[in-house]
Parts: sequence; structure tokens; C-alpha cells
Amino acid sequence: MFKKVVITTTLAGTLLLAPNVSEAALGDRTLYNGMSNSDVTELQNVLDDKGYFDYHTATGYFGNITEEGVRDFQRSAGIGVDGVVGPKTVSALKGAAVSKSSSSSNTYSGTLRYGDRGSSVTSLQSQLKSKGYYSYSVDGIYGSITQQAVRNFQSANGLSVDGIAGSNTFAALNGSSVSSSSSSSQVKSASTSNSSVVSIAKQYMGVPYVWAGTSPSGFDCSGFLQYVYNKAGTSIPRTVASIWNATDKVSSPSVGDLVFFETYKSGPSHAGIYIGNGQFIHSSSSYGVTISSMDNSYWAPRYLGAKRA
Repeated sequence: MFKKVVITTTLAGTLLLAPNVSEAALGDRTLYNGMSNSDVTELQNVLDDKGYFDYHTATGYFGNITEEGVRDFQRSAGIGVDGVVGPKTVSALKGAAVSKSSSSSNTYSGTLRYGDRGSSVTSLQSQLKSKGYYSYSVDGIYGSITQQAVRNFQSANGLSVDGIAGSNTFAALNGSSVSSSSSSSQVKSASTSNSSVVSIAKQYMGVPYVWAGTSPSGFDCSGFLQYVYNKAGTSIPRTVASIWNATDKVSSPSVGDLVFFETYKSGPSHAGIYIGNGQFIHSSSSYGVTISSMDNSYWAPRYLGAKRA
């Protein structure tokens, strides 16, 4: 059981940064999923500085996105990966040696992934930009936008779609042949089998959002998904959380897959249907059934992952 300690505003800033706080004292200040306070804000800012909370806003709430950033940091730092910020994690966060700002074993091995930084990422972003897959500033930070650009490039070039820039991805960027025929056929097969879901979904463009709505007269988020999938011959549960639990995780979405987001509460609270090219169709509380980009400033930081029904 984790120990929850109330910390005053004066002490909040010392949680991760103050060099004169003893290791034992830091170990008493455990942070974990579900907490909400200024110490979590400090944690999120430090994770952001080290490249593990890119394109996310420090909210002071320790949700799934923060936990994943902690897990990624722990994995890179070589400490126990549990998503909980205890004394070992705090100690590692205070140490410059485990920052991913300039060095990473992945970078040295010719592989770049989410959280990496430096000139190699800058070069990757420039290559993606020159080929039309990246339209943002070249900043040397491998965040969610760069990751999605890599996924889009991989999908368009018949590669295994995982958002990680490895040897095959760099070979394709440089115009060389790649050996991914099997993974390419899997992606195409998934796209073909789910294309009817997208076709059905697009028939209801413009249908207004109605809370608890489950019909073409008005849909809420999950009501739209359930209706469309049922018409396509696949039964899925009624709520976003239950759909998340009942479907199979995929590393990145293919056409017709479900994409999930964390919005007003911790965990999956909104979902849509991936239609390709970094876009998804969903029932928005503001616009009704509409198509949105997964790269935009609202959805990109809230993306949780993709699943297949």
C-alpha cells in the first residue's frame, strides 16, 4: 500500500528538484495514478523536461498518460517499472545522467522512438517533413506528433506500423528496399476487412450529438460506435470503458480500428473509428458526427491507443 503524504505549497517545489532534501525524505513522498496535487504538476514538468511528457500539459492530475510517462522513464533509467513515483524514481529524476536529452542506447543502435531527443531526431523530422509526413517545427523531440508521422509513413510504405524508427523505416526514408512483406499484408488485410465499418460510419456525418443517443436521430460517442459496428455485423459493448476492455490492443490503428482518448476523466472516455491518414470519425459533443485529425492540438495529447473489435 502506498503512503500518501500531504505536502505544503512551500515544500511542493522541493519534491523533485531541491538538492538538499534527503533520499529518505523523498522516499516518503510517493505519487501514483489517481492523485491530484501540486507535486504531480512538478512531476509532470520534470518528465516534460526529460522528454517523457512531450506535447502534454501539466495538469496536476496523475492519470494514465502521466503513468505511462513514468513507466517510460523508469524503463530507460533501468529501475523497476511500476508507474509509481517512489524514492528510486525521484532519485533518478533528479539525476542528469538518466535524461534522454542527448543520449540513449536506442539512438546509438540506430533506432529512435518516443521520448528520444537530439540531432538524430532532428534529422528524422526533416526527412519526414521533406516527404510530407511532418508539418510541425523541427525541434529534435520525438513526441506524439513525430511518432504519428512515423506511423503514417510506415503505413504508406508497407512497413510494420509501430511508430518506432528502426532500420527498415530509415531504409525506406532513404529510398532503399525493405523486407516487410508479411507485416504489409497484415495491415492491408485489416484495412480491407474493416473498410465497411468506415463506409457505414460516413453515412451518418452531421448527425447531431445527443447524450445517451443510440440512433441516427442523435448519437453520443459510444452509441455511435455500437450502432455502426452492429450494422457491420460486429457486436461491441455500450460504453467506451467496456469497449476498451472487450477489444484487442494493436500497436497502431488500421482503417476501421477503434482509437481511444482520455478526456474528462482518467482512462478511456472518448473513442472513434480510424479512417486512415491520421484521421478518425466520431460523435463529438461539439459537432456531432465528424472527422478529426489525431494530430491536432486537442486530440494528440489525449490519445491512449488503438484496439480492434
